[in-house]
Amino acid sequence: MRFLNFSSTIVFVLFLSILPANAKMGFVGIGVSSLEESTKFYKEALGLKILGTYDNIEVDNSDGSKWYIDEVVLGKDEKSTGLVLMNWGKENRSYDGNNSKIVFVVNNAVEVMNNIKNAGGKIDREAIPHYSIDGGLVGLARDPDNYVVEIVQFKTD
Repeated sequence: MRFLNFSSTIVFVLFLSILPANAKMGFVGIGVSSLEESTKFYKEALGLKILGTYDNIEVDNSDGSKWYIDEVVLGKDEKSTGLVLMNWGKENRSYDGNNSKIVFVVNNAVEVMNNIKNAGGKIDREAIPHYSIDGGLVGLARDPDNYVVEIVQFKTD
């Protein structure tokens, strides 16, 4: 298993090395079972705001078929990385984030974990010190579709 993780890391680093130096992640998208419920969760838990909504977007596939998607784009502002909530309302899709993780860097991890609880999220681990972040805190929670929401607070001076 360690070899697989090491190999995956090497492949990821090589992939990053071919990106232009000014490349920045703009958005991360996840499929959700309810746009309304997930939008409410991320607004209440993390203070994100709606940057845009898109209904019934037609997507052409290479085989000539089409599918339709609804999206809500959330973020702090238009310059920061955004979270795209996606729902395929006309298709029978399974929404289970069991093998996915969304990481948010925050100023006050304990406060955000409380916000997550109050917004109906499940707490897997409270924000506590973690060996991987010297002097920082890491908490783990779940959103309404079971995505792992990791909360990281770096050491403050």
